[in-house]
Amino acid sequence: MTKIHIHGGDVYRNPGILDFSANCNPYGMPKGVKEAVIQALEKAECYPDVSCDALRKALAEEEEVPEERIICGNGAADLIFGLVLARKPKKALLPAPTFAEYEQALSSVGCEIVYVPLSEEKGFVPQENFIDRITEDIDMVFFCNPNNPTGILADRSYVEKLLQRCKRSDAFLVLDECFIDFIENSEAYTMKAYLETYTNFFLLKAFTKKYAMAGIRLGYGFCSDNQTLENMQAVMQPWNVSVLAQEAGIAALKEKEYVKETLSKIKAEKEWLLEKLRKLELFCYPSKANYIFFKGPLHLKENCLKQGIAIRDCSNYPNLEKGFYRIAVRKREENERLTEALEYILNGEKRK
Repeated sequence: MTKIHIHGGDVYRNPGILDFSANCNPYGMPKGVKEAVIQALEKAECYPDVSCDALRKALAEEEEVPEERIICGNGAADLIFGLVLARKPKKALLPAPTFAEYEQALSSVGCEIVYVPLSEEKGFVPQENFIDRITEDIDMVFFCNPNNPTGILADRSYVEKLLQRCKRSDAFLVLDECFIDFIENSEAYTMKAYLETYTNFFLLKAFTKKYAMAGIRLGYGFCSDNQTLENMQAVMQPWNVSVLAQEAGIAALKEKEYVKETLSKIKAEKEWLLEKLRKLELFCYPSKANYIFFKGPLHLKENCLKQGIAIRDCSNYPNLEKGFYRIAVRKREENERLTEALEYILNGEKRK
């Protein structure tokens, strides 16, 4: 089988592994969500609500976005593919590195892809040259904020310039905010407030990371262009969001205390983990998400696997080479196990 889907989180070919390669909430799915999934089994003999009405209503209240601007999908990737298929861009612009699914979706419709490399010397921070490259021949632009895998966060003024340039060039901006809830003061960075002003953009989010619901598959997006939403619904599969996923999403949005408590713990654990990694003389980039992007020895992934730990080798991302890695922030005892393994590996490297 061709290896198209290269991602973290492959626990199926690595049973029993301690997984730092996938960036989900380490405190697990909320109890209320698990209970909702079990209760939803009673309704699983019926087709799901094709419009996800109850879920979209709950999302509208939570996100303060009109219900008619919301579309749900079988994970964020489902919406990425649906959006690309609906609009069929001929030429698209991507920063490099960034999330791999954008490229795969664009390639599926024969779209030409232009990459703007993010400079390692400038810490992979997006520069004005990315905005300048949005010319009239560009149909679609993807931008992930904070970016995956680097965790670098662009401020609102930069993203607003992106929106303005896309509007002038008649390009459609896809803004991925799947990790934005992990940053402090996320309301100062999200672009939800710009939905009504700009019809040329789609804002992407998901339940996957924040609620540890990767296996349930539930994503959602906002767009003020009704035609784009209608075209997406026309090309996406009906009943793509299961009864179980819809009920899980509704239940997750009620988990206010879980979110507050676990995000606070993740923040503290990230600071602890960063300190340990720096003591090991590993260069860490200033990620604002729930993961750390760093440089290390060339065979660190393989050596970690020997210690029963999976980390994300980022060398398959465009504009990254061997030696770039990403690790999720997990619970203290797991983070301790990782740092002990890294210390053992790195000390071995020094002895060579």
